[in-house]
Amino acid sequence: MKTTAFAASCLALISVVTANPIFDGGKKTNAWKGGKDWNPDQVINGTVPTPGEPGAIGYYDFGINSKLDVICYDIVLKGVTGDYQSPAKTATHIHQAVKGASGPPRLAFPNPLPVSDDPKVTRYSKGCLKGPFTTGILRNGTDTAAGFTVAQIEANPAAFFCDSHTKKYVPGVLRGQLA
Repeated sequence: MKTTAFAASCLALISVVTANPIFDGGKKTNAWKGGKDWNPDQVINGTVPTPGEPGAIGYYDFGINSKLDVICYDIVLKGVTGDYQSPAKTATHIHQAVKGASGPPRLAFPNPLPVSDDPKVTRYSKGCLKGPFTTGILRNGTDTAAGFTVAQIEANPAAFFCDSHTKKYVPGVLRGQLA
């Protein structure tokens, strides 16, 4: 596999956010890191690889407090161009699916926004979400986040991935499997 700046397309450092008071005194009890599998080949449409935007890179930093059902996020996208697009309430998500598969969104984060009008500028989204969660996607009349808790990510992070979608890259501009 060719190594490029996009090879770390969705580099995620999942760690407990110690600067936020909702986390138990800064105990780092659920820290995961991923790296080598964060590349454009991870974007999937069904089971078909559908590479995302060339040259784009994303960083996702998540902190989880499963006792309070809270996830804090710091999402940074670089080289992502165009408008977001998704049938969900936002276009930036955590989906439930193993590597090489598609799955339903379980969390919908506010889309990262640029700090200037330059389309190549870095986009940011930072904050916290507390369950119960909603995605705006209904399956059989039920939101895909119904019954989901962040403890599920904590129990099996490899069963989830993060991504963002744009009008040009509807299956995903970037994808990174949690590990």
